[in-house]
Amino acid sequence: MSGNEGVIDDSLTVGRDRAFVGRQAELSLFKAALAGDARACPIHYLHGPGGIGKSMLLRRFAREARRAGRTVVEVDGRTVDPTPEGFAAAAGPEVRTPGVVLLVDTFEKCQGLEGWLWERFLPRLPAGALVVVAGRNALDPRWTADPGWIGLLQVSSLRNLAPSDATAFLTTRGVSSRVHTTLLSFTGGNPLALALAAALAVKDEASTSGWRPDQDAVALLLPLLIGDTPSSLHRQALEICAHAYVTSESLLRALMGDHAPELFSWLRVQPYIETSAAGLFPHDAVRESLEADLRWRDPDGFAAMHGQMRRYFLSQVRAVPESRVLQATGALTYLYRGDGHMSEFNDWRDAGLFQDQPYRPDHRDRVLELAVRAEGEESAALAAFWLDRRPEAFRVYRSTQTGEVLAFSAWLRIEEPEGLDIDPVVAAAWRHARANGPLRPGEHMALARFSVYPDEYQLPSAPMTFMQWRATSEYIRADGLTWSYAVMRDNGSWNDYLRDLNLLPADERPAVGDHRYALFGHDWRAQPADAWLQEKSAAMLSGAPMPPSPSSARGGLVVLSRPEFDAAVREALRTLRKPAVLAGNPLNRSRLVVDGRLSLSEVLAAAAEALLDERSGEKRHRAVAATYFRGAPTQEAAAERLGLPFSTYRRHLTSGIDRMSDLLWHHELQGTDLASTGKEGWPA
Repeated sequence: MSGNEGVIDDSLTVGRDRAFVGRQAELSLFKAALAGDARACPIHYLHGPGGIGKSMLLRRFAREARRAGRTVVEVDGRTVDPTPEGFAAAAGPEVRTPGVVLLVDTFEKCQGLEGWLWERFLPRLPAGALVVVAGRNALDPRWTADPGWIGLLQVSSLRNLAPSDATAFLTTRGVSSRVHTTLLSFTGGNPLALALAAALAVKDEASTSGWRPDQDAVALLLPLLIGDTPSSLHRQALEICAHAYVTSESLLRALMGDHAPELFSWLRVQPYIETSAAGLFPHDAVRESLEADLRWRDPDGFAAMHGQMRRYFLSQVRAVPESRVLQATGALTYLYRGDGHMSEFNDWRDAGLFQDQPYRPDHRDRVLELAVRAEGEESAALAAFWLDRRPEAFRVYRSTQTGEVLAFSAWLRIEEPEGLDIDPVVAAAWRHARANGPLRPGEHMALARFSVYPDEYQLPSAPMTFMQWRATSEYIRADGLTWSYAVMRDNGSWNDYLRDLNLLPADERPAVGDHRYALFGHDWRAQPADAWLQEKSAAMLSGAPMPPSPSSARGGLVVLSRPEFDAAVREALRTLRKPAVLAGNPLNRSRLVVDGRLSLSEVLAAAAEALLDERSGEKRHRAVAATYFRGAPTQEAAAERLGLPFSTYRRHLTSGIDRMSDLLWHHELQGTDLASTGKEGWPA
């Protein structure tokens, strides 16, 4: 072999150098120690999850040390006998060389040596030695708290590559720039996941526009990212953590019962799990790989887990105080991040850049200034009109970096005609609701009337995300909500996304100044929030579009006026003993039957039974029961059976039917569960 031919290792080094990006902070600390900087620490401990680039960084350290003329000793925990003698043998006699650089990789494989390493081995190394230990597990806090190690020990937690470094990595691998965003979204900047994704994307460039790892890639990646899990329960806890935005012990308890404390404690010490004020969450590549694996491997199990989590977070949205409603709604919405356009129009990552606050009078000038900038003077005049009448409807969004109010929104509750001659948008919504299902007593409609963030006007952003979450919480929490409307500039940019949520466009496009606005409506009587989320879940799990809401589809809930409702109750009583005829009664598609646990005949029986709890109710109950539930052939026969004059019997019967209608109408409006409603739940 001639002297200039080199060896294969040279080509490996060149390739690794070309692929190495980022880690400038860690390199700077190492180079300072290598140069003998008195302020630099001679002992470095690096920790991070699998695939984060620990081994690649140690190889770079080794090269830098050799360039500096240092003796380099490399120990790999995977090949070491995990005893003091085995570790010392692997390090060899060269570790006593003055100025030696000792690099220990995969230390988690011999973590049991940690105490011996810090107490016995490292203190005996020669002065001027430089040591880097890398492993998945964080260092025992007693060493960082030990006064003797202060100033000698540098602990670094390796994170995913920054977006700019990850993009540079993909570029060096020859990945087309048109798929960088997709690959970065899946990998989150994890170097190992990036390398695998880059190889697959380059191999199959024709299909990379919608790139996702196939199951072979996920099967290869997951063990490298998470290692072995102790049991199927631990794996299940990981899968819950992957599907949830953040995981609390309360969530685990709701889904996994008494195992929750143990599993939460295990999760929080895993190297690929991060901790936030709200709970735990996995690194992006771990999250996406676990989710993809479960959906492919056990679609029924994934659907069951999603259903449990949907019900849990839905109950949270309903139960939490106002101060926590956005956080709870964001967690619920996150369960659908993989469906349709959800991730394009909801920004979970940047939510911390803004703070949602109630409007105060001293915000007025700023709100109107923002309205002028985004929508013009005419729109600002309408904002002023509603600020004067409904200040409680407005929210402002303040930058957490500068403290400046940069956006505002308004959620208008409309119970009766108001401002119709002033605000053409509200007037259009009122006309649409009246034509398609008018309000009944105790009901209201609502509009997300203003969604104003001039810097990124009606583009996906953190303030727009908060505005959507607040509207979603209203869909879920509000009593008596009929129609809701999202009001957007009529440029088509939100059409597909809102249709995917069953917020359907109204025909009318009202104008304010130089701009036209589109109204996207949903009738929550016809498809309440629970059913809406169930349909959204079904669409996500099947990959099919969300079907039209029942308000525009055959077979949905009916919305009856009070006279129509009373007529349906009377007809149902008359046909109670004719099941085929009763099945056609519109009350079968009313909320009191569809949302409840009772059939229409059982609903009528419960209402009749409730008469007994009221003053003079026994007389009404006897008349109704004899006529409809005991099958008297005629009203005259019923009166005779009761031993009453016919006029007295008719008075009791009419009063009983009217009172039953009152009771059932109350339930229809309030949506309470008739099967579990006691006497105190009925109207006076």
